Amino acid sequence: MLRKNSKKVFFFKNIGVVGRIKHPSVLKTFKNLCIWLNRKNYHVMIEDDLTDHLKHDKGIIFSDIHEIGKQADLIVVIGGDGSMLNAMRKFSKYEQKIIGINHGKLGFLTDLNPNHVLNQLSKILNGSFFQEKRFLLDVRVDKKKKKMFNNQAINEISFNSCKIKNMIDFEVFIDRNLAFFQRSNGLIISTPTGSTAHSLSIGGPILTPNLNAILLVPIFPHSICFRPLLIHGNSRIKLKIKSQSNHQEINCDGQIVHSVHYGDEILIKKSNYTINLLHPKYFDYFKNLKNKLGWGKF
Repeated sequence: MLRKNSKKVFFFKNIGVVGRIKHPSVLKTFKNLCIWLNRKNYHVMIEDDLTDHLKHDKGIIFSDIHEIGKQADLIVVIGGDGSMLNAMRKFSKYEQKIIGINHGKLGFLTDLNPNHVLNQLSKILNGSFFQEKRFLLDVRVDKKKKKMFNNQAINEISFNSCKIKNMIDFEVFIDRNLAFFQRSNGLIISTPTGSTAHSLSIGGPILTPNLNAILLVPIFPHSICFRPLLIHGNSRIKLKIKSQSNHQEINCDGQIVHSVHYGDEILIKKSNYTINLLHPKYFDYFKNLKNKLGWGKF
């Protein structure tokens, strides 16, 4: 029992709140959460992109992503998996702890239910959680040894034709060794986190998040001999573009797109940064899969 003069122990004191406000229900969650956190004496920092939506609310401090990344002890993301992926990329270099409130459809990455979020988040803020590290992929595009593009992905990096009917030719090197030449609509290079995303829809396997592995899944290959390939997570991957087409691109998590051309080299490796994803104590990965994918239902 705590003494009357004892102070509350804060596992997290500075709380960053980010996301996208696309619907009134999302705005309601933002406001209710901010009011509740202020009453609990937490220091609340809101992404400054949300100023127009929340500028009349008292007790809200607006900060840019850099300041939230440096100062926040916990990042709360309100939205769907897309909002979560966007936040993970932004905050990865700060290695902050992140948890999501689901206002999307599937919600593979956003655990908290908006209808019960205050009760669920209260337990997490009091220390009832476990942490899971997820790795990212770094991607770079070189043209004649000159860097043209670099970014990160949490789910996957997709190299694909912009036109569904167009085949593209490319070579795939793994740790400097030529692994295979492929003619297809492209290739998805996925983390275990992304194995339940686009790679799953084209026949890739599901990987548990704790695996140190990278998944390569061909997109509509010309030859049926090509199958998904699982390689060590520390492997370095290089794609050499052999097609003359002007309709080729790489895509990071379906959110960041860059055009690539004949002779370009795409270099992919595991990032030095990791994501510290928090889950409620009751979280069960396989139960989550059953609920999201409808396993065992007829």
